[in-house]
Amino acid sequence: MPELPEVEALAHHLREHAVGRTVTRIDVASLSVLKTVTPAWTELHGREVTAAGRHGKHLDLDCDGLHLVVHLARAGWLRWSDSLSATPPKPGRGPLAFRVHLSEGVARSASVEGGGGRRVGGPGFDLTEAGTKKGLAVWIVRDPQEVPSIARLGPDALELTREKLGELFTGRTERLKTALTDQSLMAGIGNAYSDEIMHTAKLSPYATPGKLSEEALDRLADAMHEVLTGAVERSVGQSAARLKGEKRSGLRVHARAGLPCPVCGDTIREISFADKAFQYCPTCQTGGKPLADRRLSRLLK
Repeated sequence: MPELPEVEALAHHLREHAVGRTVTRIDVASLSVLKTVTPAWTELHGREVTAAGRHGKHLDLDCDGLHLVVHLARAGWLRWSDSLSATPPKPGRGPLAFRVHLSEGVARSASVEGGGGRRVGGPGFDLTEAGTKKGLAVWIVRDPQEVPSIARLGPDALELTREKLGELFTGRTERLKTALTDQSLMAGIGNAYSDEIMHTAKLSPYATPGKLSEEALDRLADAMHEVLTGAVERSVGQSAARLKGEKRSGLRVHARAGLPCPVCGDTIREISFADKAFQYCPTCQTGGKPLADRRLSRLLK
């Protein structure tokens, strides 16, 4: 799932390439991704893109007061093109769900003619989603706070101070892994970067947030800033096509089960759930003791 650093990089890419252009056409290849009925998507036609930003893991394209808000969910992605196909897509075919055509000119001009005189469209982007489990969502609203999942967001993880983090964790009894990925508590961190933050802070995923020592909270706040800022710096400026690879290259424990920890050399372990898993280093994070994997224990009974 794209998390805060990748969504921030996509917003930066749109600020560089889309702001100043006009929306010329919207193609909806999958009606199910649209979560709003009014305003209609056709109201975006003719509007200038005036800003691009982020709310947690939501992407926000401001089209002269009308906002195109996107949540990429688990398998969604934004694919920029300097020359989109001018042919309307066929609904229900392939991963394409939503296409935004933009005018030529302001950010980067695109050719109107392809090789051999073949007509191609202007610049813009596709919203795609792989797999059969669909979660990609698009809202068209006048105020981003009209999107329920944005209205519920906690403070942005990249802007949290040490003091605010301590306040948020006061009295919390869930596992640290759960707290870090609770978007209503803090916005932007998902499965991958929570693993990286806890590893950097040398904290167990099963630690209780409300019982963390002052020193542990210091380490956690420093780790959040280090991991997220570093990921944003690596990601911003990359093309959308390269962002996934850039994310994978910067991970030390997430999705690396069975490999040696780059810090201590211990084997990275995994805890699996029904639809996801997390990874950690026993030596760095849990005093050398592997965590109990209840799912695996049930399978072995």
